[in-house]
Amino acid sequence: MHIQDIFAKGRPTFSFEFMPPHSDNDAELLYKSVEELRTLQPDFVSVTYGAGGSTRQRTNDLVVRLKEQSGCDPVPHLTCVCHSQQEIDTILQRYAEHGISNIMALGGDIPRTRPDHDRSTDAFRYAADLVRHIRQFGEQMLHPDPRGFGIGVAGFPEGHPFTPNRLLEMDYLKAKVDAGADYIVTQLFFDNRDFYDFRERCDLAGIKIPILAGILPILSESSMQRTASLTLGVRIPAGLLRAVRRCNGEDEYVRRVGQQWATEQCRDLLDNHVDGIHFYTFNRSQATRRIYANLGVKDSSGLAV
Repeated sequence: MHIQDIFAKGRPTFSFEFMPPHSDNDAELLYKSVEELRTLQPDFVSVTYGAGGSTRQRTNDLVVRLKEQSGCDPVPHLTCVCHSQQEIDTILQRYAEHGISNIMALGGDIPRTRPDHDRSTDAFRYAADLVRHIRQFGEQMLHPDPRGFGIGVAGFPEGHPFTPNRLLEMDYLKAKVDAGADYIVTQLFFDNRDFYDFRERCDLAGIKIPILAGILPILSESSMQRTASLTLGVRIPAGLLRAVRRCNGEDEYVRRVGQQWATEQCRDLLDNHVDGIHFYTFNRSQATRRIYANLGVKDSSGLAV
């Protein structure tokens, strides 16, 4: 379903993000999680993407499989890095042929396996250029939907890690919107005040498209540390850090803290009329299902999850 039709339902959306599997065992875990989360009837699921060749192909294959076998509406990520225009067009054409309605367009990071990659060889340097190209691809009637692909872009409630000037940051985000983006999914955050400030900045910049809040339930103290190191610019509030440290490294207690913190974030976001909530699942379903249960959301059977 085209993202414009999803938002036309006039209610907050709920969506999940998955990562391509790196092994057969990872694949089984992923598909099990997809089946468990599918009963929650998400509005869509997104699939992350790496610039490396194997991860790139896994993303493409996973998106097609989800579309054909799971009944989920997949939104693949697509990045500028390490791509010629011909490669991007080949990917877009495959997605169009399989009825994929939406794309998440990102600038992307240089992969660790290619640290010397020359960005001048990429067809597009910035996400706004990729958004514009995807929009033009649809206008050339290369997609079965006359509107072409629905397009999502990233937003950063705590500020883009490589753009410390927040006024300039909003100019860049506005450029992506003006190029044809339909909605924004934010980087994960743990303090809703950052999201509300970001949403107000968007309004002041003339950005009127839906903004989905990215939520990550902490699963363990080590995962919190990885999140802080890998997700540049993300701040762990002192209250969350204190609660996690009180668990003395017991992962089950940390999971409960993470689920409760994320639940309260979601409740507050819903009370403040968020356009949608996007859960970063790390290919696991339990935490997201428990948050749904805490919120009183029912699954496809009509039973509380």
